[in-house]
Amino acid sequence: MTGPAKTSLLAVWLWIGLVLLLPFAIVLKISFATAQLSVPPYGPPSTAGNYAALLRDSLYFKAYVGSLRIALISTALTLLLGYPMAYAIARAPQRWRHILLLLVVLPFWTSFLIRIYAWIGLLRPTGLINLVLESLGLITEPLRFLNTGGAVYLGIVYAYLPFMVLPLYARLEKLDPALLEAAADLGAKPWSAFLKITLPLSLPGVLAGCLLVFIPAVGEFVIPELLGGPDTLMIGKVLWTEFFTNRNWPMSAAVAVILLTVLVLPIMWFQAAQKQEARA
Repeated sequence: MTGPAKTSLLAVWLWIGLVLLLPFAIVLKISFATAQLSVPPYGPPSTAGNYAALLRDSLYFKAYVGSLRIALISTALTLLLGYPMAYAIARAPQRWRHILLLLVVLPFWTSFLIRIYAWIGLLRPTGLINLVLESLGLITEPLRFLNTGGAVYLGIVYAYLPFMVLPLYARLEKLDPALLEAAADLGAKPWSAFLKITLPLSLPGVLAGCLLVFIPAVGEFVIPELLGGPDTLMIGKVLWTEFFTNRNWPMSAAVAVILLTVLVLPIMWFQAAQKQEARA
């Protein structure tokens, strides 16, 4: 390895250490401390009592399970909606692709919080959706859309849909159309050619998109707080409560460490799948 290459590699590891490993080490240290009424609100490291409390209290377990369930369902819905969009953009004429991609990322030009508040205006009892349904005579009284589990799924799918579409498009756009033409010449029907050629070759994009949606959805706080009801229990809300309301930094740090450990597993699995594909 040459000198410039070694310097670049050293800079990469230094950056990773500063922005990832060092903050995680600090959070890990706080997770073993005891909560105190002081500044900062924690004492010196003692035992693993915070992690034992996580195991004893069923609230944390329900929050983790609820977060994983909501993130998995939201990821599946985003994939079902994002794959046809990415496929249509990849097969669109070249002059239209950049415009369609621009429309996909256009919501990012607006604040995330403003976009979620906009959904509140649409979903509330006096919102636009209920007004339209009432004007069409489809309902006689407002339906409850806001503060429900469905509103949480809607908000997550809407917020993270571009993270699914973009990696899928990057993969589908590289596929050689001659493969599908050859399959058609050999008598394969379009659906069969899609299942045997397009879908397998696009799996790396599917995995990348699912990870980009699943990982932030697990720790989501704003969407379930604004669109969800009291029954929507996610670990992000529990973490916020422990940190800001209860001022229990050690417990919130322990919750964050466990959450990070859970999220590392799919990342490692994705890296292993990428290495296996590279060898193939």
